[in-house]
Amino acid sequence: MSDLSSVVSFFNGQSTFAPSIPSVSDLAMKLNVLPDVDFRDVKGQMNIKRAFEIAAAGGHNVILIGPPGAGKSMLAKRLPGILPSMSLEESLETTKIHSVAGKIRSEQGLIRRRPFRKPHHTISDIGLIGGGSYPQPGEISLAHNGVLFLDELPEYKRNVLEVLRQPLEDRVVNISRARFSIDYPAGFMLVAAMNPCPCGYYNHPEKECVCGPGMVQRYLSRISGPLLDRIDLHVEVTPVTFDELTSDCVSESSDEIRRRVERTRDIQHQRYDVRNGIHANAMMSKRDLEKHCKIDKDAENLLRQAMDKMGLSARAYDRILKVARTIADLESVADIQTQHVAEAIQFRTLDRLDWSA
Repeated sequence: MSDLSSVVSFFNGQSTFAPSIPSVSDLAMKLNVLPDVDFRDVKGQMNIKRAFEIAAAGGHNVILIGPPGAGKSMLAKRLPGILPSMSLEESLETTKIHSVAGKIRSEQGLIRRRPFRKPHHTISDIGLIGGGSYPQPGEISLAHNGVLFLDELPEYKRNVLEVLRQPLEDRVVNISRARFSIDYPAGFMLVAAMNPCPCGYYNHPEKECVCGPGMVQRYLSRISGPLLDRIDLHVEVTPVTFDELTSDCVSESSDEIRRRVERTRDIQHQRYDVRNGIHANAMMSKRDLEKHCKIDKDAENLLRQAMDKMGLSARAYDRILKVARTIADLESVADIQTQHVAEAIQFRTLDRLDWSA
C-alpha cells in the first residue's frame, strides 16, 4: 500500500487490495550477471564463433585444436557469455554445490554467473571427479550448469581423462565409500583445447613443424578414442591474420549471439517438455534420435560416405545427428537438411584419417 490512509481503509473494511505475487522469472533475470569478456573483442575466428554458437545452442562438448597463441583460451573464456541466462533453480542448485565444497565466501549470496572451471593439467582424478575420506564435489560438479575448460588436454594424466567418460554420458557422478554413497550432479559443457603436436605448429600456415615421424600421432593418442567420441565438435583453430587484427570491422557481441542461443533452446524445451531431465539436443537418447533426427536420402548418403571414409564409430554417428539437429534449430527449420548434416560432419576434424598422417 502506498500510504497509511490506505492501510486504515483496508482494516476498516472500506477497500480491498489484491495480494502482491512476486515473479520468480523476474527475480531470476535480476539475478543474472553476465561475464565481463565479450565476443565483440575477438577479431576474425568466424568458424570458432560459429562452433561455439552451435555448442551453446545444443549443449554440445567442444575441442579446439590449434597452435600456441591462436586464441583457444581467449575464446573458451567467452563461451559462458553466450549460454542461456541462469534460471533461479539453476542458481540455487549451483550455489548448493559450491556451498558443500566450501567455495562460497561469507559475503557472497547466490551464484549468478554460470561457472567456468579451469583446473590445471596436474590435477588428480579425485580433484577432477570428487572424493576423499569425506567425499567433496570435484571440478566436474563445480562446473555444473556451466563450463569445464581443460587446456592442454594431452598433458593431463590418462587416468584423469578416462574418469570423465561416465559423467559426460550420465551427467552425474557417483562416489562410493565403505559406509555411504553420494551422487553429485555433473551437467557441464566440456571445452578442451590442445596443440596439434608437441612443438605446436603441425598444419601451421607459416611456421614449420619440427616434430619427428610419428610424434604427431603419438601425441594425439594420449587422448583415447572413447573420450573423443563423446566430444561433439572438433574445431581446428588457425592464427588470426594481420589484416583481421587491424580490421575496423565490428564483430557480433555476446548478447546478440546469446539471444539466438536462447531462442534455439526455447525450441528444444518445447520439444522435450514431456521428458524429465532433457532440455538440450546433446542430451538426446537413442529413442529421441530416431524420433527427432530423421534425415532424407541425400543426407543419409552423405553421412554414409563420411562414415566409410573417416571410419566413424556409432557414437560419432549419433553425435553428428545431434549437432545437425541443433544447426536446424538455429535456423528454425523443422527437418534436418543435407547442408545441416554436411556442416556437422565438418566439425569432426580429429576423425579425418588424413589429419595427422
